Amino acid sequence: MTKFEQFKAKLTPGQTYRRADLAQWSTAVDRHLKEAVQAGVLAKLSGGLYYAPKLTAFGAAPPEDAILVSTFLKGAPFLLASPNAYNALGVGTTQLHNMTVVYNHKRHGTFALGSRSYEFRMKPAFPKTLSLEFLLVDLVNNLDQLGEDAEDMLKRVKARLAATDRARVKKASQSYGSERTKRFFNRTLAEIDLERQDSEPTTRT
Repeated sequence: MTKFEQFKAKLTPGQTYRRADLAQWSTAVDRHLKEAVQAGVLAKLSGGLYYAPKLTAFGAAPPEDAILVSTFLKGAPFLLASPNAYNALGVGTTQLHNMTVVYNHKRHGTFALGSRSYEFRMKPAFPKTLSLEFLLVDLVNNLDQLGEDAEDMLKRVKARLAATDRARVKKASQSYGSERTKRFFNRTLAEIDLERQDSEPTTRT
């Protein structure tokens, strides 16, 4: 078995690699990378980032977002999100966005990885997974970027809060909201509680 064949045997279809990861399997990594790309067993995604294509009945599948981003960030924590997820909240968002947002602690900016672009945003805190409460907070955080009527959207968010676990929403807003977002949720949740108290029938004694 040649050195290149030994190198190729280490590759796992569907996995992404940094050049530094691949260098451990070769004493001539740049030559082997060039040969691997020419042979189609690796595809170059960006500077120093490669993908071992996974073949399906429809051809080579693209790398999974989570695997690709994890390799790019060297395993650092991150959360994948998209403004399209707001459409499932029932607050009337209608815009479709061809954008994947990556909340993380290390990188900021838009990066082209393979055929896709990702918008990396550094945040001090974010949850491990998307939740309804986080998406409501995230929507208000990003309201000025969505192409929606802001005043109307905030009214719809308030209506949605009336049927939501408000304690969890408040906790999410304190953990992940901007100062403006925190003020909105504090004020709106207080208004909802007051409206509920006013609507409750008084008990005669």
